[in-house]
Amino acid sequence: MATLATAALALAAPVGQAASTTSTTHGVTVAHSCAAPTQKNVMACNALKVTAGTPRSAHTESDLTAAATPAGYGPASLQAAYKLPSSTGGSGQTVAIVDAYDDPNAEADLAVYRSQYGLSACTTANGCFKKVDQNGGTSYPRGDSGWAEEISLDLDMVSAACPNCKILLVEASSASMTNLGTAVNTAVRLGAKFVSNSYGGSESSSDATYDSSYFNHPGVAITVSSGDNGYGVEYPAASKYVTAVGGTSLSTASNSRGWTDTVWSGAGSGCSKYDAKPTWQSDGGCANRTVADVSAVADPNTGVAVYDSYRSATGWMVFGGTSASSPLIAATYALAGAPSSGSSPGSFPYAHTSALYDVTSGSNGSCSGSYLCTGTTGYDGPSGLGVPNGTAAFTG
Repeated sequence: MATLATAALALAAPVGQAASTTSTTHGVTVAHSCAAPTQKNVMACNALKVTAGTPRSAHTESDLTAAATPAGYGPASLQAAYKLPSSTGGSGQTVAIVDAYDDPNAEADLAVYRSQYGLSACTTANGCFKKVDQNGGTSYPRGDSGWAEEISLDLDMVSAACPNCKILLVEASSASMTNLGTAVNTAVRLGAKFVSNSYGGSESSSDATYDSSYFNHPGVAITVSSGDNGYGVEYPAASKYVTAVGGTSLSTASNSRGWTDTVWSGAGSGCSKYDAKPTWQSDGGCANRTVADVSAVADPNTGVAVYDSYRSATGWMVFGGTSASSPLIAATYALAGAPSSGSSPGSFPYAHTSALYDVTSGSNGSCSGSYLCTGTTGYDGPSGLGVPNGTAAFTG
């Protein structure tokens, strides 16, 4: 099964990208939806699809809701784990999703997901859903099955965390940073106060230019996945203008919260080579920007349910990757309300650390035991300041 999935993804890979890879951990086999770029300043999405094995999260949602549901965490699980006021918050807010290439089935697949979990319809007709190209029009790029999986994951995670939010999908013409950045600017121009970006690539000397051209939007919460390859820094998560979102393994627990998060081994983290440290970040082991700021579930073995039907997709699947955590955090910002004018939303969690669940164990690689790759009390690289405990940490 993994081999067939990998072959399909390789066939769908955009020109200039290498074939997708698979890996096995804790008995679960996963494949990268998007292949690793082979060109400078080209991004890959951070979605990981479970292709074989049974994730630990497989039956949690059905246990919570006493109803037959797909494998993987759904809205009830995610809302409970992070204490999200999803039934009351988010009304009138628009969360933008920025991805590359087109998913022609995006709206139809979103309808299946929301119907499955009893969420209200979110359609073009009722004004809840809107899809545009990177310039705000309807000249959509060519379809791509790997990025379509990413799009479905993003749309479903916003829906799970903030069912009352409107969703704006902006599709870039390609996975170049220039086109994706143009799509970010379009999302902001069209009024989104929350913009999720579930992609990343190698840092480069161009990043400061990209920062000022695409991500410097005061009063807009821009979230970015930290990466799925363990210890190491990706851009645009390293931008000082964004909230870098790391990843955790999320499991039910017998504690008072009922859940526990540990550092996911695949979460990206570290010290940026090029980006300056934001004024609101004060950890002493990195003179530049440190990744990440906050985190949420990303481990495919404790993965989330996603519905996608485009090309090689099989309908209901389980996904992980920091592509899951970035839209979850963007939706949490939306539940907290619009950021104040001129603010730096990336700084909000640093002013409200007590409103986060600290993640104190786990590691994503070797960095001589440093907090840059090891979960510890207080701030650490892979999980940042922690995971949401309600929305108070995302206000300002």
